[in-house]
Amino acid sequence: MPKTIFVNLPVDDLAASVRFYEAIGCKKNAQFSGETAASMVWSDTITFQLLTREYFATFTSKQISDAHGTCEVLLALTRDTREQVDAIAEAAAAAGGKADVRARMDMGWMYNRAVEDPDGHILEAVWMDASAMA
Repeated sequence: MPKTIFVNLPVDDLAASVRFYEAIGCKKNAQFSGETAASMVWSDTITFQLLTREYFATFTSKQISDAHGTCEVLLALTRDTREQVDAIAEAAAAAGGKADVRARMDMGWMYNRAVEDPDGHILEAVWMDASAMA
């Protein structure tokens, strides 16, 4: 079995979050989804587990941050082209998120745009040409 990562995120409106993650390219895995959680598959090794805040709270005794006011993590998702980076940013904005929550980064060999999901979690769409790195 390959090493995989399941990114658990607390969400306020599960249906809205599902629409957002589908818009940026995830596929919903109905087998692991229900009224309190949705399993959104990004790739063979990366899955976003969207959990209602109440359900998320059952996994931790810590206070759950509000990602609109604090930053808990930056998640970078690679794409094959600059155009695919732009497509994610545009899809994020159209699906209830925010595109370009900071200035675009264009270093020639790397292109990066940061977006927020409806709950304020920051995702970076990144294209890199490693062969052209300085």
